[in-house]
Amino acid sequence: MVEDVQQLNSGKVTTTPARKPSWLTVKPFGGEEYRRVTALLGNLGLHTVCQEANCPNRGECFNRGTAVFLLMGPTCTRNCRFCDVRPGMPKPLDPNEPARVAAAASALALRHVVITSVTRDDLADGGAAHFASTVREVRSKLPACTIEVLTPDFRGSDTALATVMQSSPDIFNHNIETVPRLYASIRPAANYHQSLELLHRARHSHNACTKSGLMVGLGETAEELKQVFKELADTGVSILTIGQYLAPSREHYPIARYYHPDEFVQLETWARESGIGTVVSGPLVRSSYFADVIAERL
Repeated sequence: MVEDVQQLNSGKVTTTPARKPSWLTVKPFGGEEYRRVTALLGNLGLHTVCQEANCPNRGECFNRGTAVFLLMGPTCTRNCRFCDVRPGMPKPLDPNEPARVAAAASALALRHVVITSVTRDDLADGGAAHFASTVREVRSKLPACTIEVLTPDFRGSDTALATVMQSSPDIFNHNIETVPRLYASIRPAANYHQSLELLHRARHSHNACTKSGLMVGLGETAEELKQVFKELADTGVSILTIGQYLAPSREHYPIARYYHPDEFVQLETWARESGIGTVVSGPLVRSSYFADVIAERL
């Protein structure tokens, strides 16, 4: 562990290994519950970020009978270089989608429902009203469950944020994704400080429990990560997920290096020391990984 943490502290960017290390190996997708969840989603015409972003935890989560619903279609108006969701011009919103998400959540008997979306810069409100409608539909079907929304930045719109928050989600999640220096290369249509401000307003103007997510392995340094942890804590973020970036293809942003599991322990320590109360850090951690378990601990 000492050598791993020394490498993390050095801030050096190393060459990507020829193969993924053993700790990033996942079991092949399959199993009776996996097939049941997949069929349910398909029959209802729903998308999940698990499938569209090719999440490595999809088999594990589907076999736990849970999934993260992806609103507003599988096509994103942005083209972030880390993401496997396809870019392009999306179709018009489906007004029946919120009810179908609620039906799926009810069929799965979810205790905690995570709702996310592609970015819809083509819509005046960025899809905020569609988020709110989905939260209300789920709440009507499952009044006892907790609901987490993982939203895009809405281009910093106060009105869009207020629209979502008026539906009273239990957790407001917005991923910061990476350190500010890398935004121009990885998230050119996004703005780091705008995302921080969105999280700040959700916490302090709407009294929400706020959450964010961060990828590592893109070329960031230890000092940059510590600064992000501090700035997230300053906004009032109380939950943070940290995971290894895995390039979806050779056309996506290249991996600078793989972090050792011991380094994720160090990252968790630094984030907690910055003032973030709940930190989930590990190679295969993603923003909604075991979100139901995290919600139950709050």
